[in-house]
Amino acid sequence: MATVSFKDATRVYPGADKSAVDKLNLEIGDGEFMVLVGPSGCGKSTSLRMLAGLEEVNAGSIHIGERDVTDLPPKDRDIAMVFQNYALYPHMTVGDNMGFALKMQNVPKAERQQRVMEAAKLLGLEDFLNRKPKALSGGQRQRVAMGRAIVRQPQVFLMDEPLSNLDAKLRVSTRTQIAALQSRLGVTTVYVTHDQVEAMTMGDRVAVMKDGVLQQVDSPLALYDTPKNLFVAGFIGSPAMNLIEGKATDGGVMVGDYLVPISRDTLAKAGGETDLTVGIRPEVFELSEGGDGIGLDVAVVEELGADAYLYGTLSGLNEDQRITAQQIVARISSRRPPSRGAQVRLAVDPQHVHVFSNKTGDRISTPAGVA
Repeated sequence: MATVSFKDATRVYPGADKSAVDKLNLEIGDGEFMVLVGPSGCGKSTSLRMLAGLEEVNAGSIHIGERDVTDLPPKDRDIAMVFQNYALYPHMTVGDNMGFALKMQNVPKAERQQRVMEAAKLLGLEDFLNRKPKALSGGQRQRVAMGRAIVRQPQVFLMDEPLSNLDAKLRVSTRTQIAALQSRLGVTTVYVTHDQVEAMTMGDRVAVMKDGVLQQVDSPLALYDTPKNLFVAGFIGSPAMNLIEGKATDGGVMVGDYLVPISRDTLAKAGGETDLTVGIRPEVFELSEGGDGIGLDVAVVEELGADAYLYGTLSGLNEDQRITAQQIVARISSRRPPSRGAQVRLAVDPQHVHVFSNKTGDRISTPAGVA
């Protein structure tokens, strides 16, 4: 096992006018499960491929343990990679697929068979070792790809969106298996996904990227509670945080016809900026009984049993304004939610309101209970 360090690691593709990955600095601990997450084109897969030796590092360096591997070929880095498309040999059995890398390393046959069997038991593949990949389901093929990585006993596992080809239900069960397996093996793992739910449920820490730049790296809960900027706030969470533009005024930020109370210390950090963005998680809202709160014209109601999601826009907008207005989502605990077309008021505890600068995009507030 080993640590992994990106030190100002940069990748610029030939002919490109900007970096695919720009001065990435990231420290991954020994045995840690690190998830790189972000939208398509953010640089997460490029970062992984740089670590694997499949992409050139144009500036900076990458270390695995004490070794500088920046210029080493992939075979000398002591890593094992699990790809999105499984990359299994169709003419080989499951057992031969899993042991192929060991055969290329001239590992004795008896040891090969022992390591393949140990991995097969871990993954529940003992009964499939003599089958060909075409006789397996997508989830089973993915486990074979995992097994092929495990038998190599590398210092680092690299996983590039390994669940994206599976159906929704299988993705949920497989991601819990991968997380449990990594915890049992204790091997440093770097996992790439575009799915923030996957990132939040699997990673010890999560690194959020945008346009080749690392935005924030922290534990899943810290990213959820204290997003550094508007991008992280809008990306982490399902449904996403409501980001509502308002006007700063004495005592708070005016959202529609409601003044959201904001502390003077937070407003002072705005430095005189009048256009601010208020961030409110859907579950923080409650239906107001006293008539105070943010006015919402309910457009869609999704009933999920104990909970219901209300989707709508700020009250008081004309038809043209509604078309371009930002959608507001509220999760309420009610078996009798408002009906579609209703006008409601949503109350919110000011301590759970985030405030962001529109100029910089950075969060300027400190939510309750967070230092």
